[in-house]
Amino acid sequence: MVYFTKMHGLGNDYIYLDGMGAPLPEDLPALSRRLSHRHFGIGGDGIICMLPSHEADVRMRIFNADGSEGEMCGNGIRCVGKLLADLGYIAGDTITVETLAGVRGLTLHRRGGAVESVTVDMGRPVVSALLTLDIGQTAYQVTPVSMGNPHAVLFLTGIDTLDLPALGPHFERHSAFPNRTNTEFIQVIRPDLIAMRVWERGSGETMACGTGACAALAAGVARGYTARRAVVRLLGGDLSIDWSEREDKIYMTGPAVTVYKGEVDDGCH
Repeated sequence: MVYFTKMHGLGNDYIYLDGMGAPLPEDLPALSRRLSHRHFGIGGDGIICMLPSHEADVRMRIFNADGSEGEMCGNGIRCVGKLLADLGYIAGDTITVETLAGVRGLTLHRRGGAVESVTVDMGRPVVSALLTLDIGQTAYQVTPVSMGNPHAVLFLTGIDTLDLPALGPHFERHSAFPNRTNTEFIQVIRPDLIAMRVWERGSGETMACGTGACAALAAGVARGYTARRAVVRLLGGDLSIDWSEREDKIYMTGPAVTVYKGEVDDGCH
């Protein structure tokens, strides 16, 4: 049996597996594909595994719904912080988490003793030069951004009407991104408020993407569209993003929510 905790950050939902004290199944990509299925499994955007680390308080591994491994997940890392506290692995309000994108620092915010939201030091964004991508009959201006994982940010209007299931895969698998990419479709409402929809690599459209929200702000600042601090409004709710000029790091603050706990056969037949 596999014991799990279902959690979400703004509707970006994952199945969390505690491997801190007991081994997890060997084939984690296959497990993610089985458990993430919303009809034949638990349902989620993927699985996130908590494992021992020699560099930090915990090591986080992320597997998308298609079984591919991601470098980093902003919404997921907030939930890892909450789960570590809930399970008693840490007693304080600061945590370090090892990811494939590097070690990230977390600050927990509690209400009534329970972790309600988390601020994450997301590190320094790397914003690249504009690309023009031809998708069908349309040329799109895209700003590539790395938050330790790849993003392609587009500034558009009318994002509510976009057919992301039709459009998103063309960006994700474009030849400009040999390792595939996450794609953010951004509409600037005010310099301190932007709306976002996201097509996540390996998972499709999701309710929210923390690294994507950070990439969107970084691209907005680089192109002169946004302030260095803004609210990013996603389908699942709002994230507060702050690109510190002094530290040249992005800080993301948002909620972390436990939905339920359970156990499932690791074959999920």
